[in-house]
Amino acid sequence: MALIKLSELSYGQTAALKEIKINGIQRRRLLDFGFIKDSEIRVAQRSPLGDPTAYWIKGALIALRKEETDHIFVEIIKHDKVNL
Repeated sequence: MALIKLSELSYGQTAALKEIKINGIQRRRLLDFGFIKDSEIRVAQRSPLGDPTAYWIKGALIALRKEETDHIFVEIIKHDKVNL
């Protein structure tokens, strides 16, 4: 499957984290939060204006801005049907 930006992941989709193209302290922060290769990540909720977005990863709920998630690449592994 193709890699997509984490910011493109839709509500109800689960993905495996594949690559982080961020350096320095921001990268270290993400690693500390559990953003490790092949970790499962899922969109939990989006703010009313779409930024930031909260993600479930390793049992923690982490909110990230689009400027960060545009540099995190994932592979979709599951698409749950979501009833709105």
